[in-house]
Amino acid sequence: MNASLRTLKYSLIAASALLLMPLHAADTKDPLSIAGALQASSQQHRPVLLDFHAVWCYSCYYMASHVLNGPDWAAVERKAIVVDVDADSPDGQAWMDKLKVSFLPSYVVLDEHGNELGRISAEQPRQIFYPRINAILANGNTLDALKTKAQTGSVEAVVAVLGAYQARSEGEAGIAWFAALPTPVRKSATHDTRVGLGLEQLTLAKAEAGTDKNAIVASAQKVLASDIGCQRPYVLDSLLEASQGLPTAQRNALLISQRKPLDNLLDTHVFVTTPSCADQRSAVLVSADLDAALGDHTAEAAILNRAIDLTRQRLGNDLTSDRNLADNLRVYLDRAHRTAELDDYQHKLIAAYPQDYVYPYRYGRSLLENGKPADALPYLAQAYDKSYGENRLRVASFRVKALKELHRDSEARKVADEALSTNGPWFPKAAAQLKAQLAS
Repeated sequence: MNASLRTLKYSLIAASALLLMPLHAADTKDPLSIAGALQASSQQHRPVLLDFHAVWCYSCYYMASHVLNGPDWAAVERKAIVVDVDADSPDGQAWMDKLKVSFLPSYVVLDEHGNELGRISAEQPRQIFYPRINAILANGNTLDALKTKAQTGSVEAVVAVLGAYQARSEGEAGIAWFAALPTPVRKSATHDTRVGLGLEQLTLAKAEAGTDKNAIVASAQKVLASDIGCQRPYVLDSLLEASQGLPTAQRNALLISQRKPLDNLLDTHVFVTTPSCADQRSAVLVSADLDAALGDHTAEAAILNRAIDLTRQRLGNDLTSDRNLADNLRVYLDRAHRTAELDDYQHKLIAAYPQDYVYPYRYGRSLLENGKPADALPYLAQAYDKSYGENRLRVASFRVKALKELHRDSEARKVADEALSTNGPWFPKAAAQLKAQLAS
């Protein structure tokens, strides 16, 4: 969802008021906390849908612009108590840890007792998101209930449980669960291609949780041999990273076969009038990375230029018409090293989204990293005034760095003290980083 419109300050609401509240938390004057939504759920006997997002999450902008709207979304809001959860808030981070949410955006459905009924991770096109979310809301199956059904031989339940483990990046646990199923159930399930692919994806997740690069390479190749649609860029990215230590000839032989299926994905699902892959950015960047790894820098530049031109056509002159595309263009210009264009474009983004800290922060940080602390400071100060939570501490760290490079140590101390006093207790890791920056 568009986090710039929904910077949340969670509040507790009395139980008597909960019964009278609209179902979507964002429709209230004071947004629901997750605890408040669960309390309402126990009284209304409706599930709770947690929409995890962040102001810096470009995929969240895609969902807000293209998916979470219209009659379909209104129907979801009638079925469930929808809570917008800011991943940068203390409450949001605590629930992400509790539910093991590792992707943004994520949509997690809970019953009135806080048991998970299901989840959808990362951005999805409408035609995939709504059948999945409506099935979760209709079935009301907790993971434990699905496991019980799987024990009786339900292949659909096996597929659903494997998918749940994958969404949590719990490869080892998912593989162990499948291995513990009754032998007849396992043998029957393995005849289903979805089960085989699910197990291979869990094997990849298990390998990625470890340090064995060879295991990641082997598993990623097996997954990529299947028709995995819009998931291909993510798996290929794992293969690119894990294969970096291989001899050049061996790595090229490994990667060259990935060019054709990725090109096909780009031509049929990304570079089309109505893309069916929600995350176009990852497909473009991984394609450029693949060309770079193969030493084909002409092709690398061509794919980025193609993406830049097409994105500009889609955007027109209004950067607020589609923030996902607007942010994609920023990243493509950066990746293509079109520095002058990027500098001009970042000023336009700051003007187009004046209430957000993200763009002045990114621009100020880039100026600082390019040795221009005096130029960076006004943008970092602007970002600091608009930031909150953990991000306020992060912005403060770069603001402190800029001030120290300008030998304005007393101002740096003042900025750090203010940020630590208001946000430090909630985010100890970010607070420690800010203290380290001050002391450096």
